[in-house]
Amino acid sequence: MEHEQTIPEQRKEAETSPDSDTRDQLSTPAAAEPAADGVAAADAAEADADADAVVPRRGRRRTTLLIAGAAALGVLAGVVTGYAIQYDRAPTPLPPLAQGTLVQPKALAPDDNTTNKTINGNRWHKTDDDLAKLLIEAPSGAKVAGSGYDTIDSVATEFEEPDVMLRHLVKTDARRLASVAWVEGDSTFVTVQLLQFNDRDGADDYQSGQSGYMPEKKHAGNDGVAIPGLPSDLGHVWVDSEADEKPGYLPMRSARAIARRGDIVLDIHYVNNRGKVAESDVMDLAKRQLERL
Repeated sequence: MEHEQTIPEQRKEAETSPDSDTRDQLSTPAAAEPAADGVAAADAAEADADADAVVPRRGRRRTTLLIAGAAALGVLAGVVTGYAIQYDRAPTPLPPLAQGTLVQPKALAPDDNTTNKTINGNRWHKTDDDLAKLLIEAPSGAKVAGSGYDTIDSVATEFEEPDVMLRHLVKTDARRLASVAWVEGDSTFVTVQLLQFNDRDGADDYQSGQSGYMPEKKHAGNDGVAIPGLPSDLGHVWVDSEADEKPGYLPMRSARAIARRGDIVLDIHYVNNRGKVAESDVMDLAKRQLERL
């Protein structure tokens, strides 16, 4: 009886207890629930991280721009306020002048003493005076051969092609020409010449043209030396590299100085019939004459 009663209980227990497959199927969802919760939590965390990355942060640039804008507005407001205050104020009168009225010279009618210098006194330059008075004096002991104004044709005859030089001086508007010449002993002959033109263009044309051929062998045969105090293209001194020697004649050596200051050209000819010319002597003459100008 006990055995018979036990069998139904075991059968019932077997019927009520699920098989292995059913047990696995039933246990699988229960085990998967924690895993699904972990995946969902990870997705949520990643979404939050993406959201934090997407949301822009307020940087310092905007704060700097706001401060700069506020400062600019403050300066502008101050300027406008100051201008408005000054605009409404009455102008401050200036102190009285020490001399109430300026003394003006009375206009005079022209007479025998009226000259270009008296009329244009405010625009008168030293080189507008007597050009011959600007020439240097001959050294003591020298014999003056001539001094004063020269004519254009007399100057042109000193060149190899007088007709060409005459046309050139006329074309470049030569205004006045003055010179002084002297002899030192019986060996040195010096001529200092000033040529004034109506403008600097004419003076520059003469000075550059004469200086251009001096380095040729036919003339000085060297590049010369610049005159101190002047740009190299405005003043040079040349001493012939070789003396001119001919049978039966004394050896001749020449030197020349050409310089321009304004509309006046300085042209010095220095000749020695003993074949001895010191460059320093010619340079000293050029400096002295330039100082007079």
